Amino acid sequence: MSAETNNTNQAASESTVMADSLPAMTLREHNSRRKSMLRSESFRGLLFITPWLFGVLAFVAYPFFFSLYISFHKLSAAADGSGLSFEFVGWLNFKYAFIIDNEFPVQMLQFIQQTILTVPITVIFALLVSVLLNQKFPGRMLFRAIFFLPVIFATGQVLSELFREGQGSIPFIDQYNLEDTIYAMFPRSLADSLMGVLKQFVIVLWYSGIQVLIFLAAFQTISPSTYEAARIDGVTPWESFWKITFPAIIPFIVLNLIYTIVDLATFPFNPILTHISNAMGDAKTGYGYASALGWIYFLIIFIPIGLLVLLARRQNNGKR
Repeated sequence: MSAETNNTNQAASESTVMADSLPAMTLREHNSRRKSMLRSESFRGLLFITPWLFGVLAFVAYPFFFSLYISFHKLSAAADGSGLSFEFVGWLNFKYAFIIDNEFPVQMLQFIQQTILTVPITVIFALLVSVLLNQKFPGRMLFRAIFFLPVIFATGQVLSELFREGQGSIPFIDQYNLEDTIYAMFPRSLADSLMGVLKQFVIVLWYSGIQVLIFLAAFQTISPSTYEAARIDGVTPWESFWKITFPAIIPFIVLNLIYTIVDLATFPFNPILTHISNAMGDAKTGYGYASALGWIYFLIIFIPIGLLVLLARRQNNGKR
């Protein structure tokens, strides 16, 4: 009797061990398959960006690192006429930008203030326009093309000419004497930034074509059956937007924020770029100081972009 009991207990223990080991084996297999799928997706993504990588290595990598090298040097014409001579000055160019150069810190502060004001305006405007263009109405494709045309035709020279003609500002600024009111209500530095945005407001909105296109692509990722189920449940269009559409397009909002910041950093009327170009042609400063200004500008622009990228990655990991 005891032998049968021992055999029964042994069989039960073996079955328990097998039952306990089965989920562990299944979990390991699941993790292995998941890692294999992630490696496969990463490989496909790498194949897609391979042409871009070749372009960066061929045309961008050397100037990028060479500019960092010369930012720690003072460049001047060689005495024997053989080219440029490099004099190592360490961090002197970077100190010069904040201690001696009075224009650069002021222009940088104004640019940051204008960016804080302009980026949300551009993204919100693009979102509103894309919501309208996503509706079904006659001539929808024509209106989509009209909103995207400035991206194609509005080059730097065209925008500069339009801006000189006064076509970039909002008409009611002069009609209602809004400039004096702004300078009376706000500090000088903030008022300059506000007027800079208002005087270029129309042109800034012309630059929202890419953002509109990205939002339109974002709307296509939402299944129509989701909206149909919401309508059946009695959800209003307003509730549908905030509970279905908005959560689904948050990654695209982050993408548009990044794109808009980069776009403003290379805007034709950017005073920082003009200052860097003038420093490059100045015999007292030259290429070394201009490169230092460029790297300072790059690091300042990279801070919000890096924060947005981290936000996007955290959200993406949270979904997984």
